[in-house]
Amino acid sequence: MAAIGPNDVADFAASLRTASQFGGALSAASAARTVVSVRGFHRFALLEGLTPLDPSCDVQPPSTSRRLPKALDYSDVVKLIGCAGDLDSAIGLRDRALLELLYGTGARISEAVNLEVDDIDLVNRTVTVIGKGDKQRKLPLGDYAARAIDAYLIRGRTLFAVKGRGTARVFLNTRGAPLSRQSAWAVLKASAERAELSSKVSPHTLRHSFATHLLEGGADVRVVQELLGHASVTTTQIYTLVTADTLKQVYLTSHPRAL
Repeated sequence: MAAIGPNDVADFAASLRTASQFGGALSAASAARTVVSVRGFHRFALLEGLTPLDPSCDVQPPSTSRRLPKALDYSDVVKLIGCAGDLDSAIGLRDRALLELLYGTGARISEAVNLEVDDIDLVNRTVTVIGKGDKQRKLPLGDYAARAIDAYLIRGRTLFAVKGRGTARVFLNTRGAPLSRQSAWAVLKASAERAELSSKVSPHTLRHSFATHLLEGGADVRVVQELLGHASVTTTQIYTLVTADTLKQVYLTSHPRAL
């Protein structure tokens, strides 16, 4: 191992991104994972005294492209929520309340399904969620979400609750048990299919849409950070890239001397 030098590791890292007789080129993400593994191996060898130096310490993994979160247009959000189900049924009331909550607060789907009745304050229009690391945050509840949740609690949840063994969870299934994350995902997927949305819609799509629409409306990125429960503003700033791209498109199509 002592014969391996920094140039050897650097050449190996570069070869990962180049097709050869042994196979095709790796993607940037796969190459980066491989380089990280190689660096970990050399650090281990150094600590164990198997080699006098770490030839990989200055070799950086290739940078991966930054994936921008997908956000729905507001018109598509309206269409999605409108297709949640029949508001004359308990299931429809529940599904509408769930989607309104996800888009209206930016909550993670796990945070939504773990909500308990006492976490919702309809008088002061707030909802308290438990995020990653058991960190609690209080979120404002908009009018649409508040009305949908109120209707569900009064006319929907009670019908489910009598079938169960008693639980404080807000969102219940037809047997009166807490709604699972997978079932909540299925609610979103079914609504998206009924709305005939062409783009792939996931639970995080409404969270992305929430953040993007706030920033497009002029909200400060640090306020959005607090609402989303991000530990660092750096995580939230990826949404500003989406907004900047939107502004660029508007400029190109609107300004007489843009093109």
